[in-house]
Amino acid sequence: MQDKGDYELVVLPSGSEVAQEGARRFADLAGRAIAESGRFTVALSGGSTPRTIHQILAGPPYGDRIDWSKVYIFFGDERCVPPDDAESNYRMAKETLLSQGSIPPDHVYRMRGELDPNQAAAEYAGELQKFFELKEGHGPSPENFPRLDLIFLGMGPDGHTASLFPETAALQERSKPVTANHVPKLNTDRLTLTAPSINRAANIIFLITGDSKAAALKEVLEGEYQPQIYPSQLIQPGQGKLTFLVDEAASAKLTKE
Repeated sequence: MQDKGDYELVVLPSGSEVAQEGARRFADLAGRAIAESGRFTVALSGGSTPRTIHQILAGPPYGDRIDWSKVYIFFGDERCVPPDDAESNYRMAKETLLSQGSIPPDHVYRMRGELDPNQAAAEYAGELQKFFELKEGHGPSPENFPRLDLIFLGMGPDGHTASLFPETAALQERSKPVTANHVPKLNTDRLTLTAPSINRAANIIFLITGDSKAAALKEVLEGEYQPQIYPSQLIQPGQGKLTFLVDEAASAKLTKE
């Protein structure tokens, strides 16, 4: 994928410690961004580890330490379901974090999975452009895509991240920050930030746990560059920090130095 100098790999003993470290980094980055620019923008991910991170952040000490009134929540991807559906990433975030803390409701920008996928993707792209307009300007070029302070990502056993699945059309998208993506193997549609959009972030943190991810993680980090097969390899920020927080089970097949 990249030289080791281009990303930070942190191996922790367990998934719970990955979640603890993810929460700690969220809080540190939030404090730094708020001090520097008066706000913190973050795109959340679905999955069990983010769920735990949300629960940690909602409780002490982070519940009081973070200035939640200056936090703005976005999403890296979403299933094409209503916001109250059990499969909705927004619903999970709402139950575990958004309804527990002091984040103003108008600081939460969800992907509207209940709409036609192409319409929902276009609307979310418009919301991103409007929110970041003063800093980012306009246009389809990736240089004009919004720059979030932090994007959390997971990775599936097949090497997908966000809703960028192997051999799907979204992997080729370069002109849009958000796109609808049909996933044939799941017979479903998803909404997702595109790879160029994700790569604009100041900080990108992968959260990867479990032995089912070990083979894919080895290919992503140490294998031949095959992003159509392992889409996580597309995540290579030009001017941001890329971090992999992984547990020992997920790292088991990596070359030990």
